[in-house]
Amino acid sequence: MAKFMEGLYYSESHEYVRVEGNQAYIGITDFAQNALGNIVYVDMPDVDDELEAGDDFGAVESVKAASDLKSPVSGTVIEVNDALDDQPELINQDAFANWIIKVELSNKTELDELMDAKAYEAFCNK
Repeated sequence: MAKFMEGLYYSESHEYVRVEGNQAYIGITDFAQNALGNIVYVDMPDVDDELEAGDDFGAVESVKAASDLKSPVSGTVIEVNDALDDQPELINQDAFANWIIKVELSNKTELDELMDAKAYEAFCNK
């Protein structure tokens, strides 16, 4: 059973956004990691890359599929989760604790376009 964490923002492409001040941690949701299965590789952007909401910023590969990562928000990449280079399976262990990138938000109003946990859960159960 997938977990849906309150207090986060969710996109239809199954990324979550955790906002702290003007920075956002972006990763894939528990629902997404369940659907993908055992994750074997995470392709991440470079620090200082500029992202627009909806842009592909990398990919997650599992033993059964590969899935592009789409940025739910616009901003500048200020950090990537280097731990995922050696241990991509951390996402399977806890998708919410193991974010993929951290960005400096350039337009916080974009968060209004995303779903809360209840809406995302309903979206996933359709």
